[in-house]
Amino acid sequence: MMDLFSEIEEPEREELRALRKELEEANYKYYVLNMPTLSDREFDEKMHRLQALEAQFPDMFDPKSPTQHVGSDLQRDNVQGTKGKGFEQVKHKYPMLSLANSYSREEIEEWVRKLPSGVEIVCELKYDGLSISLWYEKGVLVKALTRGDGQQGDNVIDNIKTIPSIPWKIEREDVPAFFELRGEVLLPWERFEALNKEREEQEEPLFANPRNAASGTLKLQDPREVARRGLDAYLYYMLGENLPGNTHFERLSTAKEWGFHISDAIKVCHSVDEVMAYIAYWDTERKNLPIATDGIVLKVNNLAQQEELGYTAKTPRWAIAYKFPAEKQLTLLKEITYQVGRTGVVTPVANLEPVQLSGTMVQRATLHNEDFIKSLDIRPGDKVWVEKGGEIIPKITGKEQSDNVQGTKEFAFPDVCPECGTPLVRVEGEAAWRCPNETGCPPQIKGKIEHFVSRKAMNIDGLGEETIDLFYQKGLLHNIADLYDLKLEDIAAQERLGEKSAQNILDGIEASKQVPWARVLFALGIRMVGETTAKKIAKKYNTIDTLMWATAEQLCAIEDVGPQIAENIVKYFEDIRNLELLDRLRKAGLQMEGEAAPEPTSDKLAGMSIVISGTFAHHSRDEYKAIIEQNGGKNVGSVSKKTSFILAGENMGPEKRKKAEDLGIRLVTEEEFLEMMN
Repeated sequence: MMDLFSEIEEPEREELRALRKELEEANYKYYVLNMPTLSDREFDEKMHRLQALEAQFPDMFDPKSPTQHVGSDLQRDNVQGTKGKGFEQVKHKYPMLSLANSYSREEIEEWVRKLPSGVEIVCELKYDGLSISLWYEKGVLVKALTRGDGQQGDNVIDNIKTIPSIPWKIEREDVPAFFELRGEVLLPWERFEALNKEREEQEEPLFANPRNAASGTLKLQDPREVARRGLDAYLYYMLGENLPGNTHFERLSTAKEWGFHISDAIKVCHSVDEVMAYIAYWDTERKNLPIATDGIVLKVNNLAQQEELGYTAKTPRWAIAYKFPAEKQLTLLKEITYQVGRTGVVTPVANLEPVQLSGTMVQRATLHNEDFIKSLDIRPGDKVWVEKGGEIIPKITGKEQSDNVQGTKEFAFPDVCPECGTPLVRVEGEAAWRCPNETGCPPQIKGKIEHFVSRKAMNIDGLGEETIDLFYQKGLLHNIADLYDLKLEDIAAQERLGEKSAQNILDGIEASKQVPWARVLFALGIRMVGETTAKKIAKKYNTIDTLMWATAEQLCAIEDVGPQIAENIVKYFEDIRNLELLDRLRKAGLQMEGEAAPEPTSDKLAGMSIVISGTFAHHSRDEYKAIIEQNGGKNVGSVSKKTSFILAGENMGPEKRKKAEDLGIRLVTEEEFLEMMN
């Protein structure tokens, strides 16, 4: 009989194990990779199911289960494409827990009614950003920690100091010796749109929402780039000892007096009706805010009552979050059209029966690639569900099965370019189809010129998308080198342009000849060579001639340059058409060389390939990389048979450690390395 019951229970035990694995992976993709695979609601529903199964099978309790800890934004080492490596990890003074979520107003009413009689509730907006903990000692900001795994976080203080709304120092006598303020780092809608527009122009993956953009930005290693993107922060909780006030609202009011960015939307409520009115008001009004919100947070106001109510393993009992339901509409998919980008990527676009979402009319939505369309089995004539990702980017999430139009043909991706008719190619391991006709496909030609003249590249004013299209149609531009052959009379003769506009364009073209080598390299538009990567390549290869002869293996030794980028660079210089283009640009006077990298000061590490992993006490990772290069060594990003040794700091990545053990690669501590370098 027991065996029979065991057989009956086994599928549910397997479900429990599978849910744990799925939710751990979803946490990692959400917090670390900024690539969420589940909606908040889907995640919470699976979490509730896992909690029910764990209650059913107490013998399967595991302290590492996702039900027992919050998601972690700490970096797994050696993960391709992740940012934020090298931050100091610091233990939180007070654990950073998550909040219990509800999608039902009835559940919120029930939660409020269960609280002791007469309890005040503070209602706040729930910001859709990245949690941050700010430590102040004697009024001075000393640490800024991400949530991490709830017990420890990454210290991102250099990046936090780029946010104007966060004070570095509080000049007041009533500030306690130590206090901690928690809040949310955000990217305002305006900055989010501008950043995604830049990424779209560079054909880089778009951020799905401001939360992902803020998280990715805060983990960058370059504070200058963080500052340029324009993060903001709202703070919502104060911790510490001997703090002013006995209520949550009083402490936030004090923090506001001290100069911190505290929302004006906070309200103390005394009844269920007041709470419901607050939720109803902000469900509509939040759409007019300059920042992203995804719900309401309710907190017991009295701090003593908070302590009395206590905590579960991962959430406080004195607070709960109400999540606004995602706004979605059902509409007709009229047809699928295709856009060709600068690098030849062919992107399918859904053309929809117009539908209103979040106050705007949506008529088009990206379908990403062939695999995405096939996974949802979307066909013209289907009724599809449309949502706004982060309430700004329209996306199709599925179709209404019962409304399929009989006789619609199964979707088939085109096999030739919709612009020039060239047969499309798909590189193994990539999702996108691509047109290989770089020099004859009109959108690619114009896209390369638009990229070349853009602000972060050659910064040539007066040459927008419409003007470039006009010059292309009139035969004045066929490639980027043609810019330097433009004549005043040819430009001035065009529609909507006169001599003054023509002269401004020529002045911008002339000024571009002083743009430094790193930006020229970026402007060439070599596939996958972004602005930051171009800087690192230009630092290693300070002339176009030395770069031209670099091998793929040599290029892979540069930080952030992987095999695919290296292969793209090599192929670019193998194409005779590109070499002819570069010769014309050189003759036009563009900067094809920069400052030479410093010569090694010793040969102690000559011929050695060294991997750096972990965090260090005496120098930063970048400083150790410089030391290695100054002593003739080569920095490499991954462990292989050719690795000479690993400079191993604290919290070394487990993947690298295991691979080093398997290959017999020596680990050198920070102290041993410094002794080696004298």
